[in-house]
Amino acid sequence: MTVSQWYQGKEGAAEHLVYLSKEGKELEKLLNNKKTMIIRGAAGRKVPLGGRAKVGDRVYFVETGGSLLVQYRGIISKVIETEKLTVDESLAFVDTYQPELNLSTEQIKRWAGKKFLAVYQISGLEEIPAFRYRRDKNMDDWVITKVIEEIKE
Repeated sequence: MTVSQWYQGKEGAAEHLVYLSKEGKELEKLLNNKKTMIIRGAAGRKVPLGGRAKVGDRVYFVETGGSLLVQYRGIISKVIETEKLTVDESLAFVDTYQPELNLSTEQIKRWAGKKFLAVYQISGLEEIPAFRYRRDKNMDDWVITKVIEEIKE
């Protein structure tokens, strides 16, 4: 497992706001236990999120194209990050975790073939009092913060 050097030794858990594909019904699949992992990939020179998502971190979910309403959270219970992959290795990685990812055909096209991939197992999914995410100008699909209150509307 690859972990960014700059992050090692930092103490305390982070909280994450993670976009899920509304079209791919990711939140629905997580809630119905038809999906237990989420995936991120990078075409560049490093692991997605730079190793900053760790076991025990809390994740809050918002759907793409939606109202920025956050109603559910969970805990990252497992992280698997790859070294640099060939196209074939990337395809095989996605295929290996497809039962837990339950990706749509479009999502497979999006992630398979990336040079670096990471999967995050989500446990303890629970409904929370709803709040809106204050997006500002942030266009990332995974926002890392020390405490979620920093990005609440």
